[in-house]
Amino acid sequence: MPKMKSNRGAAKRFKATGTGKIVRNKAKASHIMTKKSTKKKRNLRRSALVDATNVKGIKRMLPYL
Repeated sequence: MPKMKSNRGAAKRFKATGTGKIVRNKAKASHIMTKKSTKKKRNLRRSALVDATNVKGIKRMLPYL
């Protein structure tokens, strides 16, 4: 059986924690930053856990995660 391929777009966006949860970066932090408050920009720097409803699909795209 050959190795399965990971979805390369997903591989660049998600990683697993030590306990097996999936971490993502927040959206809306790439441009048009001048109108966003300092607090909003600071919170966008943090990573977030992927919601439980999306975990199954992401694990399918990343078989070796």
